[in-house]
Amino acid sequence: MKSGTAQVPQIINKISVLPLAAVIFFTVSGGPYGLEPLIGYAGGYAIPLLMVTPLLWDIPMILVVLELNSMMPVEGGYYEWVKRGLGIRWAFMEGCWTWLYSFVDLAIYPVLFVEYAAFFFPQIEMYKTPVCLVMIWLIAALNIRGIVIVGKTALLLTVAVMIPFVFLYFTGFLHPVFNGSHSNNGMTSLGMALFTIMWNCIGWDNATTYAGEVHRPVRSYLTAIMLAFSAVYLFYLSFTFLALHSGISGSIFAEKGIPYLGTMIGGNSLGGMLSMGGMASMLGIFCAVMLSVSRVPAVMGKDKVLPKLFTRQHPKYNTPYISIIVCACIVSVLVLRPLSDLFIMDICLYTAGITLEFIALIRLRNIEMDTDRPFRIPLQKKGLILLFCSPIIVFSVALGNTLMGSTENQLAVLYAVLAIIAAPLLWFFIKPKAIKPNA
Repeated sequence: MKSGTAQVPQIINKISVLPLAAVIFFTVSGGPYGLEPLIGYAGGYAIPLLMVTPLLWDIPMILVVLELNSMMPVEGGYYEWVKRGLGIRWAFMEGCWTWLYSFVDLAIYPVLFVEYAAFFFPQIEMYKTPVCLVMIWLIAALNIRGIVIVGKTALLLTVAVMIPFVFLYFTGFLHPVFNGSHSNNGMTSLGMALFTIMWNCIGWDNATTYAGEVHRPVRSYLTAIMLAFSAVYLFYLSFTFLALHSGISGSIFAEKGIPYLGTMIGGNSLGGMLSMGGMASMLGIFCAVMLSVSRVPAVMGKDKVLPKLFTRQHPKYNTPYISIIVCACIVSVLVLRPLSDLFIMDICLYTAGITLEFIALIRLRNIEMDTDRPFRIPLQKKGLILLFCSPIIVFSVALGNTLMGSTENQLAVLYAVLAIIAAPLLWFFIKPKAIKPNA
């Protein structure tokens, strides 16, 4: 029933657990596409690193996300958590940093889509830009239709990603070249190996920006995140184990990718299936990340830290269509530029954002001790600080090792630092005229 007021219409269609798990899977991972460089960086240490790093890097973040989301399962997710715990200024920083790394992420996937499509159509590389733009705007249109159709699409694409790997595993473990040993023994770059794993395991907080569109959000997120993390963890380990023991060299694997491994093991048909899986993965990740990042500007617009235009909802689908269109415009520009050292830049910006979420959690424990939290981390303040030390140590080891590497890596860190500094500088130019504390 329509109202004559200018209020945002109430969202009716909500997503359930399995589609939510599929959306989270694509927001964080989308399958092992993107892990190819790990074997070249870590060699025989890839499996131990994959076993330990997600536990130290992801689990603390997942626990923080689950507690804060159970306390505030609202549209805007991490932005609203930081605003309630630390105030509007720090929420603005959180929104900016997350926006920046999400835009860089989004610009990668159309390009990778074209690379996987080139397995079937080698000439498509000549038309990379128009193909990328078509993909961006088609998925933007899908996002405007709402979270339910995005969730169903993600569920379908999850199946499309999984099926080729079932054939790869079955064929690979029976293949004559598979054996109990491997020739990739050397560690060439611990820092880049860690950044590769970390980059392939980020985005758990991004999945909460549309919590207001989730059916029974507290329970649904708990179940969906557990399903998604289990799938990502087992998927990465099993795939890397197979790749290590297939006989492929790390340098060739990094250059030619997963479809080449499939062709080597099962011929062109398996390589083609994995290329299709790669295309499905890029579509799914792009769709899921755009869903998450487009909700934040709409919420920031309500707080007057961004133009009110971002708050406009589609009259039929009740989605922040202006925010989605602006996101698509920015990514359309970024996709035209060459992209390098994205692992480093993404992780630096992501770590800045997740740090604010940890601080907001501790602050909210102090100022809102009695607020209901259906999920609560069973630790007190000192325990929470120790919990946060885990991902910080992983990040510090990766960063320190990388800074001792090439000049290009050092420049990537510099660009990330400049991006982090830009947010507080920008704040002074767009302070909201009216701020309601802890609103």
